[in-house]
Amino acid sequence: MNRTGLFIALSLALVIGVLFGAYPELDLKLAALFYDAPTKSFPLKASAWAAFARDAAMWITWAMVIPALGALAIKLWRPDLPLLVSGRAIIFLVATLALSSGILSNLAFKSHWGRPRPVVVTQFNTGQFERLDFVPWWDPRGGCAWNCSFFSGEGATAFWTYAPAALTPPAFRPLAYVAATAFGVTTGVLRMAFGGHFFTDIAAAGIVTFLVVWLMHGLLYRWPKTRLSDEAIDAALTRLAWPLYRLRQRWRRAG
Repeated sequence: MNRTGLFIALSLALVIGVLFGAYPELDLKLAALFYDAPTKSFPLKASAWAAFARDAAMWITWAMVIPALGALAIKLWRPDLPLLVSGRAIIFLVATLALSSGILSNLAFKSHWGRPRPVVVTQFNTGQFERLDFVPWWDPRGGCAWNCSFFSGEGATAFWTYAPAALTPPAFRPLAYVAATAFGVTTGVLRMAFGGHFFTDIAAAGIVTFLVVWLMHGLLYRWPKTRLSDEAIDAALTRLAWPLYRLRQRWRRAG
C-alpha cells in the first residue's frame, strides 16, 4: 500500500476513463467476445461450472472476513475478553468491504447510475428483458431503473482481497497483491461472460476498491496523525459493549 500502487491505480483510471469515454464502443466490442449471435445468448451463463466458480469467488471472499466479524461479535458479547483478532485488522477488513462493495457500489452508484447491463442492451438483448439503449460508463442517464451495471458489486467484492493482501507479511505481500489482482480480474471476466457487466464496470470496481483499501490502510496503519493502536480499539469496544454486558449479568443474577 505505497505510493507506487496509488500511482498505478490513478494512471489506470485516467487511461481507461479517457479511452472508453472517447470510444465507448470498445465496451460493446469486448462484451461481444462472450456473446453468441446465432443463439442470442451469453453461452457461459448456462454453464454449471462457471456458475459454481462465480459463487465460489464470493465464498472465498467472505471466508476471509468472517474471522474478523466473528472476533468483533465475540467482543461485543463478551467485552471482558480481549479481542481474538487485531483491532485494526477488524476495522480495516470490515470497513473496506462495507465501503467498496456495499456503500459505494450498491448504494451510491448502482442504485442511481442507470447504465443497463450488457444482457439487456439492444445489441445483446436475449429476448427475456426490455431492450434498453447502451450508454458509456460516464453517463448515468441510462434506462436501467434498479440493480444497474455501473459499477460491479461482485467485482468490488473480489478486488477487496487487496485488503487481506495488505496485511500479509512484507516478504509475501507482492505475491499477495498479484493473487488479489488475478482473483479480481478472473471474477470480473466471469461477470462479463455472463452478460452481467461491461469491462468498464469491472475496471471501475477494481480501481475504486483499491483506492478505498489504500486510503483505509493509510488512516489505520501508515499515517501517524490518524494511526490507531490495537489496544485503543480493544478498549473502545469494551466501553461500547460494557453497559449491555453488565445489564445481562444483572438479569442473569436476578433470574
